[in-house]
Amino acid sequence: MYIIHVNYIKTIEEVEKYLVAHRSFLDKYYATGNLICSGPRNPRIGGIIICKANSREEVWKIVHEDPFCINKIAEYEVIEFNPIKYAKGFEPFI
Repeated sequence: MYIIHVNYIKTIEEVEKYLVAHRSFLDKYYATGNLICSGPRNPRIGGIIICKANSREEVWKIVHEDPFCINKIAEYEVIEFNPIKYAKGFEPFI
């Protein structure tokens, strides 16, 4: 499992220009089962995406399709972790 840490490198006005396309990108990967949850950070300086993938390379392939990445709106950090403990009902996401 992976945490994708998104850090905006452009103004919020530039982010807003690509938000609809970014959300369509997210929808694509929710449909494939790769994304578990996502949302903006508070304050709104980026976002967090929880991703299920087979490898770090697969995660980076997904990231490179994000309009925020394509248009150099954000930088990304991919953090791999192994969920050992989790809330009841979370099993399908593991």
